[in-house]
Amino acid sequence: MSSLKEFQCEICGTVSENPIHWFVIECSDQKLAVLKWDLTAAMSPTARHFCGEAHAQVYISRWFESVCVPHKRALKTL
Repeated sequence: MSSLKEFQCEICGTVSENPIHWFVIECSDQKLAVLKWDLTAAMSPTARHFCGEAHAQVYISRWFESVCVPHKRALKTL
Protein backbone atom coordinates (compact mmCIF):
# COMPACT_ATOMS: atom_id res chain seq x y z
CA MET A 1 0.00 0.00 0.00
CA SER A 2 1.53 3.32 -1.04
CA SER A 3 0.68 6.70 0.35
CA LEU A 4 0.60 9.70 -2.00
CA LYS A 5 1.52 13.07 -0.61
CA GLU A 6 -0.06 16.25 -1.91
CA PHE A 7 1.76 19.56 -1.85
CA GLN A 8 0.17 23.00 -2.00
CA CYS A 9 1.72 26.16 -3.45
CA GLU A 10 2.09 28.84 -0.75
CA ILE A 11 1.11 31.60 -3.20
CA CYS A 12 -1.73 30.35 -5.42
CA GLY A 13 -2.95 27.27 -3.56
CA THR A 14 -2.41 24.87 -6.49
CA VAL A 15 -2.25 21.28 -5.21
CA SER A 16 -0.15 18.55 -6.83
CA GLU A 17 0.79 14.95 -6.12
CA ASN A 18 3.52 15.20 -8.78
CA PRO A 19 5.26 18.60 -8.34
CA ILE A 20 7.83 18.24 -11.14
CA HIS A 21 8.98 21.84 -11.66
CA TRP A 22 8.28 23.07 -8.16
CA PHE A 23 10.65 24.67 -5.64
CA VAL A 24 11.18 24.21 -1.93
CA ILE A 25 12.15 27.13 0.29
CA GLU A 26 13.53 26.75 3.80
CA CYS A 27 13.82 29.96 5.74
CA SER A 28 14.22 31.61 9.10
CA ASP A 29 14.72 35.21 10.16
CA GLN A 30 18.39 35.09 9.16
CA LYS A 31 18.59 32.59 6.30
CA LEU A 32 16.70 31.62 3.16
CA ALA A 33 17.52 28.57 1.00
CA VAL A 34 15.92 27.86 -2.38
CA LEU A 35 16.04 24.26 -3.60
CA LYS A 36 14.90 22.56 -6.77
CA TRP A 37 12.18 20.08 -5.91
CA ASP A 38 13.43 17.34 -3.64
CA LEU A 39 10.98 15.07 -1.83
CA THR A 40 13.14 14.80 1.28
CA ALA A 41 13.45 18.58 1.58
CA ALA A 42 9.76 19.04 0.77
CA MET A 43 8.76 16.74 3.62
CA SER A 44 10.57 18.90 6.21
CA PRO A 45 8.12 20.50 8.65
CA THR A 46 9.65 23.94 7.92
CA ALA A 47 9.56 23.60 4.11
CA ARG A 48 7.46 25.89 1.96
CA HIS A 49 6.30 24.76 -1.48
CA PHE A 50 6.01 26.78 -4.70
CA CYS A 51 4.56 25.69 -8.04
CA GLY A 52 7.12 27.55 -10.12
CA GLU A 53 9.86 30.13 -10.28
CA ALA A 54 7.48 33.11 -10.35
CA HIS A 55 5.76 32.12 -7.12
CA ALA A 56 9.07 31.34 -5.42
CA GLN A 57 10.21 34.84 -6.41
CA VAL A 58 7.07 36.37 -4.89
CA TYR A 59 7.85 34.67 -1.59
CA ILE A 60 11.53 35.68 -1.71
CA SER A 61 10.56 39.33 -2.31
CA ARG A 62 8.14 39.23 0.62
CA TRP A 63 10.83 37.67 2.83
CA PHE A 64 13.32 40.42 1.93
CA GLU A 65 10.73 43.11 2.64
CA SER A 66 9.92 41.68 6.06
CA VAL A 67 13.47 40.88 7.17
CA CYS A 68 15.73 43.36 5.42
CA VAL A 69 13.98 46.63 6.08
CA PRO A 70 16.73 49.27 5.99
CA HIS A 71 17.29 51.38 9.09
CA LYS A 72 16.37 55.02 8.74
CA ARG A 73 19.32 57.35 9.08
CA ALA A 74 19.07 60.11 11.62
CA LEU A 75 19.28 63.45 9.86
CA LYS A 76 21.81 65.90 11.24
CA THR A 77 20.66 69.47 11.44
CA LEU A 78 23.08 72.36 11.49
